[in-house]
Amino acid sequence: MTLTPYISERFDSVIWRMEIDELTETLLLELRNSEDRQVSFASIDLLSGKTWFKNLVTPERWLTGVQAAYNGVLLVHNYQSEKSPEHKGLVAIDAFTGDTLWFNYNYGFDYLSSDGPLLYDTRIQPRKIFLADIKTGATIRNQASFAFNELPNKIMVPEIISKEELQQQFRGFDPFANMVHYHEYNNFRIVSLHALVDGKLTQMLYVMQGINKVYEDLLNTDIQKLQPEAFIMHQNRLVYIKNKCELKVLSL
Repeated sequence: MTLTPYISERFDSVIWRMEIDELTETLLLELRNSEDRQVSFASIDLLSGKTWFKNLVTPERWLTGVQAAYNGVLLVHNYQSEKSPEHKGLVAIDAFTGDTLWFNYNYGFDYLSSDGPLLYDTRIQPRKIFLADIKTGATIRNQASFAFNELPNKIMVPEIISKEELQQQFRGFDPFANMVHYHEYNNFRIVSLHALVDGKLTQMLYVMQGINKVYEDLLNTDIQKLQPEAFIMHQNRLVYIKNKCELKVLSL
């Protein structure tokens, strides 16, 4: 048995952030090109593997980013300034067409509930949080009059095991670092580790079934330092980034 990605999409910019719309099974990406000072966005259907759009840009080319995704809509924020991490305003983008649905440069984002986004008007103090219609931006009800639960997500991140624990399970692995990212799903075991190859530090991803290796990929090569966790699981999907700009998804 061997596995093959059903999504393999390469971008011209670094994948900076990923957000999954749990209601529509859509993966939204924020991509940043620091040389051109350009931010773009992409949308991919996790069910079919279809790319809805890529290289989508907004009027604000650089001081912008992904805020949240809900029910087929991507919320994008701007930044107050280049030197400030504080967000300013919201733009709602249709996750399937890339069309702008609405924008309000006075709105701030509080959190995403199971009923939709909780927003507030930055001009009003103290904060008055309200539930907004994700499709129009209109107020549905005030938070003071209703209790909202945060929207749960199905994303699972890998645990960390030691080099010794890995070698007890599998022969032939010689990680460079003591810490290895590891996750079990069904009868698969996913391993991400750093290794020295010809004196160069690399990052690898393996999928094991029993003691058999059914998938492997070189994620990064000739890197200068240890990289963060290389993959996530969303339901039965293994999602990872290769060489900072290539998205791959496997069904396990």
